[in-house]
Amino acid sequence: MAHIWITGGRGFIGQHLARLLAQQEHTVIGLGHGAWPDAEVTSVGIARWLNGDISASNLHALGSTHGLPETVFHLAGGSSVGAAVANPREDFVRTVATTVELLEWMRQESSKTQLVAVSSAAVYGAGHQGPIAETAMLRPYSPYGHHKLMMESLCRSYGATYGLRSVVARLFSVYGAGLRKQLAWDMCSKLESGNGPVQLGGSGAELRDWTDVRDVVRALAQLAPLADADAPTFNVGSGVATSVRQIAEQLMSSWGSSAAARALAFSGQSRAGDPFSLQADSARLDALGFGWQVPVAQGLADYVRWFKGRARGTP
Repeated sequence: MAHIWITGGRGFIGQHLARLLAQQEHTVIGLGHGAWPDAEVTSVGIARWLNGDISASNLHALGSTHGLPETVFHLAGGSSVGAAVANPREDFVRTVATTVELLEWMRQESSKTQLVAVSSAAVYGAGHQGPIAETAMLRPYSPYGHHKLMMESLCRSYGATYGLRSVVARLFSVYGAGLRKQLAWDMCSKLESGNGPVQLGGSGAELRDWTDVRDVVRALAQLAPLADADAPTFNVGSGVATSVRQIAEQLMSSWGSSAAARALAFSGQSRAGDPFSLQADSARLDALGFGWQVPVAQGLADYVRWFKGRARGTP
């Protein structure tokens, strides 16, 4: 049983990861923003929640009280391209500044800790066609992508200079129960709101590698022992690309008969910072023996069930 910390533990992925790690009988400590009732903290498997910044003082306090962690999963940071475009300074602070604070604390107080730095496929940027390997050219298309790449560079710098061990996980399009933003949430909100046409941005032909959060957190847990001073990098993507139109149609189908007659349209206007195609080359993760268990159709159907049940208090 390991002693594990999760920064950004109150977030969508953080809560799923905490549940998985607790089920594996690890002790999970969470750090991030937001008041959180004790009953909710316990329900997701977190033994102790600290509502605060990722700062040297808070990290020191956690270490003094609960002991130093074997592993830190660094999930804190910006989580939206749109928000980063609207407020790049805030995204920089959330993603880059928090990483500096964490690495500096590790360097001074917890140099044996292994770090799982959760990055994004946004570091690849635009202009890629087909599966993207970890060795592909990095040309971020948005402040969000630039800041994630800065985070990765910091991990490599602290590894090369101080020997700190990390592994970088580049996530693709993660969805699942509890996600209250992005395409699946927006689409279900439109379906819930009435019987008019459903219009989305873009052309509908945009391609993404859609990954269920239950698979994603299993991959993160499997990557942790691979942390090294070289900061090895892994795509956390299935290698399967699905268009936005196909996702929208699948959500409508899963919603049921009330959505069957509704028209689906696309504005043709793409959002700033969004590349046309982001599809993982999954060979490096596959070589570890990792297997994706949740097909997109099943994951989206499960998401619709969660969305419909949330008002009734269904987890």
